[in-house]
Amino acid sequence: MSERYSCSEELLERALKTIPLGSQTFSKSKTQFPQGVSPFFISRGKGCRVWDVDGNEYIDLINSLCAITLGYNDPDVTAAVREQLEAGIIFSLPHPIELQVAEKIVEMVPSAEMVRFGKNGSDATSGAIRLARAFTSRDHVAVCGYHGWQDWYIGSTARNLGVPQAIRKLTHQFTYNNLESLHNIFSEWPDRIAAVIMEPMNTAEPANGYLEAVKELTHKNGALLIFDETITGFRFSNGGAQELFGVIPDLATFGKGLANGYPLSAVAGRADVMRLMEEVFFSFTFGGETLSLAASLATMTKLQTHPVIETIRQRGEQLMSGLKQQIARHGLSHFISLSGHPAWSFVVISDAESYSAWEIKTLFMQEMLARGVLTFGTHNISYAHGAGDIDMVLDVYDKVLPVLRDAVENRKMHELLRCKPIEPLFRVR
Repeated sequence: MSERYSCSEELLERALKTIPLGSQTFSKSKTQFPQGVSPFFISRGKGCRVWDVDGNEYIDLINSLCAITLGYNDPDVTAAVREQLEAGIIFSLPHPIELQVAEKIVEMVPSAEMVRFGKNGSDATSGAIRLARAFTSRDHVAVCGYHGWQDWYIGSTARNLGVPQAIRKLTHQFTYNNLESLHNIFSEWPDRIAAVIMEPMNTAEPANGYLEAVKELTHKNGALLIFDETITGFRFSNGGAQELFGVIPDLATFGKGLANGYPLSAVAGRADVMRLMEEVFFSFTFGGETLSLAASLATMTKLQTHPVIETIRQRGEQLMSGLKQQIARHGLSHFISLSGHPAWSFVVISDAESYSAWEIKTLFMQEMLARGVLTFGTHNISYAHGAGDIDMVLDVYDKVLPVLRDAVENRKMHELLRCKPIEPLFRVR
C-alpha cells in the first residue's frame, strides 16, 4: 500500500464491498486511475485546488469532468445556494426560479426558445432524442461523440452489456469531420433518421464549413440536428459552441457547467419542437430542485458580468502554448501531442517503441499526481485557475516529460512504473 495514498486505498477497499467499481461515476473510478499511485477520494475543494483524503493538495485539471467552470465553492454560487436553502429545496408546485433560469438560458443560448430541466446530461440527451423521434415519427438516430449512459446511445458502444439488440440497431455512429460517413447513414436508412446528435467539438476543431454542412444534410433528409453541449455549453462561449461557431441546431442539451457542479441539465431549442414536451413524457420529481437552479442562475449571471469565458480561454492558451513548446524541446512529438479547445484540451499519447499508449499514460499520471496535479490527460480549465497556477502546472510538466522520454528511449518503463498499467476499457471519444 502506498503511504501517500493510504487512506484513499483503505476507503477504496471498503467502498468496493458495497459500491460496484467503488464510485458512482465510471470516469472517477479505479478503471481510470492506476492503483497504488493515485488518490481515489477527495475530501474538499476550493478555487482550482482540491485535497484528497490523505491531505495531499492538487491543482485540479479535471474539475469534476468539466462540471466546474467558475471554481470549487465559488462565493457567489455558494451565497445563492445558501439563501435558497433557507427558503426551501423542493415543493409541491413549481418555484419561480424555474422560469427565471429558463428565461436566462433563452437569453444566452441562440437556439433556445423553450427549456426543460433534468439532473444529468444523460437525462437531457435522452429527452432530446425522445422528443426528436416524436416530432419526426422516426426511430433511428445518428450519433457522434459521447452522449451518456442510456440504452439508445450506450448500445452503440463497447459498453453495451444489457442493452437489447433491437435498441442497438437503431443507433448509428458517424465520424467527426467526415461528412461522407453521415451521408452514408442517411443513404442506408432513407427517411428513417429522426435526429443527428453530436458534440459540436471535442478533441478536434470542426473543419471549415463542416458543422454548416452537417446541418444542411440533416435538414435535407428531414431530421433534427441536436448539439450535445453538455461540456461545451457555458465553457466555449456564454452561448455555447453553437454561438462560437455560428451554427444553430434545432435542439441543444446542457449540463455540467450550467450550474458550476450542481446537478442540473437542460434540453433547449425551437419552440415548435419543444412544445411537444407537453405530450412527450419527460418528468422528474427533482427537476425543479431549487438549490441547483439557484446555483445555475448565479453561474450564468456571473458569466454575463465577469470575464469568465475570456479568462478560461487565456489560461488554456497559456497552458497549451507552454506545453507544446516543452513537448518539442524535450523531443516527445513522436508520441505526445495536444488537441482540443483551450477551455477543454487533451494530451494525446500514442504507442512508442515497445510500449503502449496505456503504459505511457500510466507513468504520466503517476508522475503528475505525485507532483500535485490532478489529471488523466485533459485540461479542463476553470475561472479559478490563475496565471500562476498554470505556471506551476507547466513546471510540473517540465519535470515529468523527461521522465517519459527516459522511460521510452532507454527502455525503463517497467523500472519506473510503480503500479500495473491501466487498461483500455471504454473509449468515449
